[in-house]
Amino acid sequence: MSLLISFEGIEGCGKTTQADLLNTFLTSQGYSCLVTREPGGTRIGDQIRSLLLHSENTDLALKAELFLYIASRAQHVEEVILPALRAGRMIICDRFIDSTTVYQGLVQGIDLAVIDDLNRMATSGIKPDLTFIIDCPVEDGLKRAWGRIEIKDRTIDDVRFENKDMDFHRSVRDGYLSLATREPERIRVIDGNRERMVIHRDIASLVSEKLKGGGIG
Repeated sequence: MSLLISFEGIEGCGKTTQADLLNTFLTSQGYSCLVTREPGGTRIGDQIRSLLLHSENTDLALKAELFLYIASRAQHVEEVILPALRAGRMIICDRFIDSTTVYQGLVQGIDLAVIDDLNRMATSGIKPDLTFIIDCPVEDGLKRAWGRIEIKDRTIDDVRFENKDMDFHRSVRDGYLSLATREPERIRVIDGNRERMVIHRDIASLVSEKLKGGGIG
C-alpha cells in the first residue's frame, strides 16, 4: 500500500518539521517512506529551485514563475514520485500542487483553470491522498522562518518569498484556508500554534485512519 501525503502552509508554519516526524512514525510502523520537497526533489528541480527562491530575482515574471514550478514538478513526478508509488512506498512531500494553486493562483491571480490543467499535465493526473495545511498566524510563521534562517546561517540569496510583505503572506494563509473548504476529504487544516509533538499526534492519527481505509496502491 502507498500514500502520497503533502504538507502545505505559509513560510515558517512547521510543515517541514511535521513531514520529518511523520516519516519517523511511518518508518517505525514498518513502511518504506520517501521524504521529498518542491520545488526541487531532483537534480534539475533543485536548479530550478535556486532560480525561484533567489532574492535577486524580484523581476521574475509571474508566468515564468508558474512555468518554472510546473517544470520542476513534472521532473519530480516523473523521476521520483511515480517510481516510488509503483514501488509501494509512502511519499511525504513538502509542498506540492496546492502551493501553485495558492501562491500563483489565488494570491497572484493566474486563472485557476489554467493552473489545474498544468498541474494535471505535470503530475500525470495524480493528487495527494492527504494534504495537511499547518495553519498559524502570519506573524508567528515569519518570526520562526527568519529565526531558522539565522540559525542555519543562510544567506539572503534564497529568501525571495520570506521578503514578501505581510499582506502577501496573509493572502497566502487565506488562500490555503479557502482551498481547504473545497476539498475537505483530502485537505485537513491542522492548528500549528501548538507544541510540535501534539501536532504530530493529530497528523499520525489521521494518517493511520487513512491507512485503515486503503491508499492508492
